[in-house]
Amino acid sequence: MKKTIYFFFALFFINLSFAQKNQDFVLFSPNGKIKTSILITDKISWSVLNEKQTILAPSTISMTLDQNEVLGKNPILLNSKREKINQTFQTPFYKKSNVKNQYNLLILNFKNDFSIEYRAFDDGVAYRFITKKKKEITVKTEEVNLNFDQDYNSLMPYVRDLRNPKDPYISSFESHYENKKISEYTKDTLAFLPFLIDYKNQIKAVFLEANLEDYPGLFVTNNQNKSGFESRFSKYPIQEKNGGFNNLNKLIIERADYLVKTKGTRTFPWRAIVIAEKDASLANNDMVQKLSEPTKIKDISWIKPGKVAWDWWNDWNIYNIDFKAGINTETYKYYIDFASKNKVEYVVLDEGWSVENNIMEHNPNVDLKALIAYGKERNVSIILWCSWMALHENIDTIFKNYADLGVKGFKVDFIDRDDAKMVNSVYQIAQKAANNKLLLDFHGMYKPTGIQRTFPNILNFEGVKGLENNKWTPNDDVPTYDCSIPFIRMMAGPMDYTPGAMRNANKYDFKPSHSTPMSQGTRCHQLALYTIFESPLQMMADSPTAYMKEQESTNFIAKIPTTFDETMALDGEVGKFVSIARKKENTWYLGAITNWDSKEITIDFSFLEKGKSYSVEIFSDGLNADKAAQDYKREIITVDSKSKLPYRLASGGGLSAIITPKN
Repeated sequence: MKKTIYFFFALFFINLSFAQKNQDFVLFSPNGKIKTSILITDKISWSVLNEKQTILAPSTISMTLDQNEVLGKNPILLNSKREKINQTFQTPFYKKSNVKNQYNLLILNFKNDFSIEYRAFDDGVAYRFITKKKKEITVKTEEVNLNFDQDYNSLMPYVRDLRNPKDPYISSFESHYENKKISEYTKDTLAFLPFLIDYKNQIKAVFLEANLEDYPGLFVTNNQNKSGFESRFSKYPIQEKNGGFNNLNKLIIERADYLVKTKGTRTFPWRAIVIAEKDASLANNDMVQKLSEPTKIKDISWIKPGKVAWDWWNDWNIYNIDFKAGINTETYKYYIDFASKNKVEYVVLDEGWSVENNIMEHNPNVDLKALIAYGKERNVSIILWCSWMALHENIDTIFKNYADLGVKGFKVDFIDRDDAKMVNSVYQIAQKAANNKLLLDFHGMYKPTGIQRTFPNILNFEGVKGLENNKWTPNDDVPTYDCSIPFIRMMAGPMDYTPGAMRNANKYDFKPSHSTPMSQGTRCHQLALYTIFESPLQMMADSPTAYMKEQESTNFIAKIPTTFDETMALDGEVGKFVSIARKKENTWYLGAITNWDSKEITIDFSFLEKGKSYSVEIFSDGLNADKAAQDYKREIITVDSKSKLPYRLASGGGLSAIITPKN
């Protein structure tokens, strides 16, 4: 009898152990199209289907802490929780006033005080680790595998060769996309997020991360089987020295053997996949916004988005004046006068207004107090450029001093890293700027991951290969890049691309120029970027003299807002063309651009309110724009919701319109 009882209990525990080691869960999107499968064995893996299309093949995840504790190795599941969420939240200084946030949630709680939370949306899926440990923890590494069932095409922004003797994680995060099969991924290199996978049957997916706080950013490299990617992270810096371009940054002398020492009870960054059956939907996606923390600033009334007259790109190149142009008070008064006349809200004083490594010491040729007062009289505010290194070493004194003087914000440059130490610095700068009611524009910056929702005083980020690169890179295919980033990089958040060139060139006439820079593509391509590219703090990159010579284009740019109440992605194909309409109050703004291939498009105005007629001011490529890229046609027409109008976008061309109700 005893043997029978022992056998029964032995069999029971064997079955219990087997059940514990092999458990699976399924989480569907609210519309039932996207299926996320989680398998728990001696590891934790997940996979994703969009109906019959495999988006992600089984891929393991884990997190390694100190003392070799691996969250995800031989996991013991304690319980699970499911929930359905359907809410809408407001989004200030964004491309729309409200964001719908509907998803199905699954939380798996494991022994050893950790959980994994999964969310399934109609447009994608995401997961994150959660720990509930009493003491501080050290994260050694995180395993993020992304496996695929076929050798799909990818659009990857490469950053560094891992074999490079220099630190491969130091980067300005400015790269064009390389269109290669997964198996052709350049060996031993790093790429950063977001990146795109093309599944050939019109389905595409973009891989993102969100809510990056007190943690390093995610890079990927090729896995050993060339069937996908695996994660890489920059280790925590423990020894640094001044260096970099013009000695404006920190060089990493030594990194630790861990990613971060952090709170034991916390949530970690989201790993997200956005899935689209039509390319256009990628250009109007809110995943990062939905996965980010709400604002920590109670009063946001002082935050004012707007456009900025900018000096650096045009090399302070103003003329037909009676003073020597340059980094001096007279030149900046000229910029302020231009901004005031054209209702441009800000002027930025870029490098040179101060001593670069000590921004409390001014250039004697720049009377900052006088410029602030001069701008205030003309409803133009001042933003100051500075390097991250010069700011972070004396941040409290600097912010208080310049806020008291009347400066409205800072453009912080040469960040060039996203290790946990730098990420924490970015959060610290954001909080201290908010305490002093200062706006921020981060340059030399990793891609945004939602901090702009948490700190809405951050109005822009670089992390994009913008117009400034045209000064030096004649071999770059800029129009193709312009037609790619709305579907990839812009999904992460705003982009300080700095458009607005009034000197425009076709593919064969373009050449680099330091003091008279030009853009690749047509004038209307540049005008359209003010609607297409999300940028609450939007630069006007060319010089006041150039804009005054092209006052008709300038008047048009000045009327386009930088934040909107509603956005509609009308049409598009990654790397080829895109058209987007955005609404502010009762007025619609429309932009369309193409790559170097000319394109016939039809603007369908069915997004307009039925029963109303609208006046449209429209700039389209001129008949000779293929040769003379500055050639355009401006016209005023009347449309309604039934109108469908054909237009030809020239090579590197564009179209831009302002649509105002007539009754």
